[in-house]
Amino acid sequence: MAPSRVSPPPAAASDISKGLTKQQSEEWDKNGYLLIPDALSPAQVKELLNESYKMLNEFPLDEHPMTRFSTGEQSDHVGDDYFLTSSDKVRFFFEEDAFDNDGNLTKPKHLAINKIGHYLHQLSPSFNRASITSQNANIARDLGFKDPRVLQSMVICKQPEIGGRVPPHQDSVFLYTDPPSAVGFWYALEDCTVDNGCLSFAAGSHKRAPIRDRFVRNDDGTGTVFAPNAGSQWPRGLEEDEEVRKEVYELGEVKAGTLVLIHGNLLHKSEKNTSKKGRMIYTFHVIEGENGYDERNWLQMPDNDQGFTRLNEAMQ
Repeated sequence: MAPSRVSPPPAAASDISKGLTKQQSEEWDKNGYLLIPDALSPAQVKELLNESYKMLNEFPLDEHPMTRFSTGEQSDHVGDDYFLTSSDKVRFFFEEDAFDNDGNLTKPKHLAINKIGHYLHQLSPSFNRASITSQNANIARDLGFKDPRVLQSMVICKQPEIGGRVPPHQDSVFLYTDPPSAVGFWYALEDCTVDNGCLSFAAGSHKRAPIRDRFVRNDDGTGTVFAPNAGSQWPRGLEEDEEVRKEVYELGEVKAGTLVLIHGNLLHKSEKNTSKKGRMIYTFHVIEGENGYDERNWLQMPDNDQGFTRLNEAMQ
């Protein structure tokens, strides 16, 4: 895999509350990702950070199953009941490297959590106010959504010294619709740099890399597995070749308050945070409500897609 190179600076801030500019739409179509500075105000960033720290400090360890979030590099992907039933709850998942060989925490709990998820956009008033907004609805409209639905909202902490590496992946592998439609709305709550594990993107790979595999529940619903994708593989007719396997990744260093939009087919990654500075972000995904949400996806709502929040409601 080719070394990362630095991406161009984000475009100048615009009135993103009204949606994307023509230039931003063209950059999105070309690259499959878009960096939008100042999408959250300093006051909004502070509110979300305060809420995140409050949750990290107050969640109880009593009866917590100590579920660790794994990207699959050190151990199997997470798939226990605590994880599989988190779609309509707020739950806490630990970093793999937060434990010693005997299974004891080596960090205070607020510095040991990998992520908080996955229903913050409904259960937390602060995160609801940042998610179900006319701004996000206007952006989704300009991305081509007709009935945008919000799901899988989470705070990702990328803790100092132990924040795990996330290998190259595509979000539609994990949240599959037919045809694929997922887009990540990724808000930086702290500055994200190469030192603390910022994102990197294989620009344009959303047009080269179809969704060949799926992250799904196993046959008896007790865990998760990767399985070949038998559904739509947009872009269609592509075969993996040398160019896809040796993608060049662009670094996406951003300031707090920046919104990063990530196409569901785009290959992206982040490196381990070995610094002493954390990198906290808030993210949720949007899918097209008119496309079929697959019943094998790991994330399932108790009431099927009725639990997926209609983003257009913010326009009413």
